[in-house]
Parts: sequence; C-alpha cells; structure tokens
Amino acid sequence: MRKSTWFLGIILAVLVSCAINPVTGKRELSLISESAEIEMGKAADAEISGQYGLYRDPALEGYIEQVGRSLVPHTHRPQLGYRFAVIDDPVVNAFAAPGGYVYVTRGLLASVGSEAELAAVLGHELGHISARHSVRQMSQLIIVQLGLGLGSALSKDFAKIAGFAGVGIQLLFLKFSRDDERQADALGVDYARNTGYNPAEMVVFFESLQKMGDLSGARPLPGFLSTHPLTKDRIRDVRALVAAGDESRWVRRDAYLKRIDNIVYGEDPRQGYVEGNAFYHPGMEFTFQFPAGWKVQNTASKVILNSPDSRAAFWLQAEQSAEELPAYARKKLAEIEGGRLIQDRSLTINGMAAYNQMVDLAGQDPSQSRPLRARLSYIRKNAFIFVLGGLSAASDFDRREPEFEKTVRSFTPLRDPARLSRNPRRLRIIRADGRRTLESLLRAEGVAGDLWPRLAVSNEMALSETPAAGRLLKVVR
Repeated sequence: MRKSTWFLGIILAVLVSCAINPVTGKRELSLISESAEIEMGKAADAEISGQYGLYRDPALEGYIEQVGRSLVPHTHRPQLGYRFAVIDDPVVNAFAAPGGYVYVTRGLLASVGSEAELAAVLGHELGHISARHSVRQMSQLIIVQLGLGLGSALSKDFAKIAGFAGVGIQLLFLKFSRDDERQADALGVDYARNTGYNPAEMVVFFESLQKMGDLSGARPLPGFLSTHPLTKDRIRDVRALVAAGDESRWVRRDAYLKRIDNIVYGEDPRQGYVEGNAFYHPGMEFTFQFPAGWKVQNTASKVILNSPDSRAAFWLQAEQSAEELPAYARKKLAEIEGGRLIQDRSLTINGMAAYNQMVDLAGQDPSQSRPLRARLSYIRKNAFIFVLGGLSAASDFDRREPEFEKTVRSFTPLRDPARLSRNPRRLRIIRADGRRTLESLLRAEGVAGDLWPRLAVSNEMALSETPAAGRLLKVVR
C-alpha cells in the first residue's frame, strides 16, 4: 500500500473524539488515537531513516539512547516505546516523530557542549511528544516541497514519481506555534531537572544557537532555528524556569566531549560532493555532470537537482538488485500512478548496460491540466541499478531532453584516486595547556580559519581567551 494511502486510511479510520491531553489534563479534539499515532511513528521512522541516513557509531548511538531513556520515566507518556537516533547530517537540528521517536543530527551533537545540554534538547523533543503537538498538526499538513524550489504543481508530481510523498518527511518541516515551543521548553526543563541534570544548560544551548545562526543553507534538512524559532522572550522564559539548587545538578561536560571525539564534522564527502558542475560519490564510486546553474541536494537515498527556472527536475537513486533491466524498469513503471509508457529501448552507457523509458503522466493538479513527461534511465553498475530520471511539462520536454540526455550520458564509474580518497573532517577533543589563547590553539592544530568563529561559540569562549590548563576543547582536523 502506498504511504500516502496508508496515512489517509489512518485519518479516516479514527473517529473524531475528545481525548485527554497527557500534559494539561484537559480534553481536546483528537483525530488520531494513540495506537494510530504509534503506527504513524513507525512508518515515519522508516522513511526518515531511509531518506536521510543514520550515523553509524554503535558507541555513540548507545550513549544517546542511554541519555534519552534516562529522561523517559519523568515524561508524561513513559509507556511509549521510545527510540533515540542520530541522523547523519551536518545541520544542527533535533526533531521528534509521533509515538516516541526522537532524532538529533550529528551536526547538533558537534555543537552541544555537555551532557546536560543534550538532555535539555532531548527533553524538549520529548515535551512535543508528551503534549502530542505534531499529532495535533497532522490534519493541517500540506505536501512539503522539500526545499526543491519547484513550482507547486510540478513539486507534487515530482514528489509522486520520485517517491517523496510520505508523511515522515513532512514531519521534519513542522513549525510549532509559540505556545507549543514554550510548553516543550518548560517540559524539557522539568524532565532534565527530574532526571538530575542542570536545566540551565538549555539556556546555554539556545544562546549558542543564536550566535551561530541557521547554517542549513540549501540543504534538504532544515536547521533548528527554522523548525524551532527562538525569540528573546523564549530564552528569557527558560531562564526564569531555572531554580535555586539547579547549579548543583549534573552538567557532565568532559564526559560528553569525550563521547563525541572523532565525530564527522561538516559535510561528509564519502557520501557525495559537488565541484563545479560535477557530482562525485567516492562511497559508491560514480560521478556525473549536470547543467550549469542547476541546484543540487544530496540525501542518503537520492541526489536531487532542479533547474534555475524551477520548471524541470532531475534525480538519481540506486537500489541493489539482480533483476534484468527491462523487468526492473517495468516494475518501477507500474508503481507510478497514471504512468503511460511512450517508448523504451536498451543501450550501453560508458560500458554499462542501460535501459531507457519515456513516460507520460497526467499532472496531479487538475486545475493546471498539465500533462508531464519523464525520462527514466536505468543503468547497471555492479550489484546496483541506478535510476536517473528527468521530469518536465510535456510541452517543454523536447527542449529539456538534451539536458537530460547529456546528464545521463555523463554517468560513469569514478576511478580518480584523488577523488576516491576524499575523507571528512572530524571533531577532535584536545586539552588546553593554560598558556595559549583559543585562537593560538586552533592555529597550531591546523584548523581552517573560516571555522574559528563557529568553534569559539561551540567552545563557549572568545578566540582571544586563554582556556584553563586541562580544559577540554573542540578542534577540527
């Protein structure tokens, strides 16, 4: 069953009723039961994990799970089967899916400075789950454009043909109301304090975020400030929640820093990177070129491109499969609702077996009445089948086809040793000697100058300050 159909089925199957909010104790209109919420969370978790990828470090994963689970008994819904996971993305963010799924990015972990800060962030997300904030908004969700910059109608069609219509991705783009954020902040403070952590570290985290700003840029995953906008009033309110005696509770700065030593910092070139008008993927050993001016977004499961005028899109994805290309292509075509095969043919691309389909499909916006055309190219590379797709309005397709053709024809195995050996930068933890300033230490460690301001904020000190002897500091190598 398609995810969108599954989600609609849940909504229609659950009778509108009044439920008791676990946090406020008040009755509120509810369209989704707790059991449906849990099933929705399971589906969203699979989609989020598959689309963005998890950071694979068993020790770090276990540590995040341990801190998160220590908070659970103090929440208003301890009966949920919680899961805590790390998303492999450099953007600083944390978010929750219904039913007990909490995610932090490795970018957030690199920015946080103590276990108490981490606990406050996780507590905030647990607050959203406890108060059922995302569930309340689900009926108001619209199809998320995924930051593709496409026109509205084409975005919906692209989402459908490229497999982006699931509810899990939409959850990442939720923007809660100011009241919801304030309530989650207050709950996060309570949950952290009751677990034994100093909740004042939530203020430290928020102030650091304000200094850094939202650095998500054009990435497909939004930043914390985008999904959890901060205000002076909000920080003031959290500061007012800090109580006498909180300063004696756990902070665990050094213990936390030792846990994140060697975490990947910033973009990971092993997962693909762009230089000029070419995309390189050392991990899967392929490269291709794309038209000048096209915007590129790289996720764990797809590479997405859209034209400068937002009227054409291109994507690449791969699946491990031993099927013959024609059979595989027919299977994929059958999954496209309203897809009609115009022509197909077998060919060879840079020494690799390939298969092309030309497909027409009706636009998903009846008011636009705009038929679309897609070119789907399937290329066999070792154990994987790569799908390279181009989509535009049928009336514009002949003009776009040369660009699609050139991009597909440029797909080739990556053999350049220099590009295959690209490795990511990593966060390393060092001890200050008590004599040199932070700036001097960063320079001595060979840290690129453009990272100094951000690392100063992350280390919670000015570049001109001299950290005390023995203090643990974050650097990048």
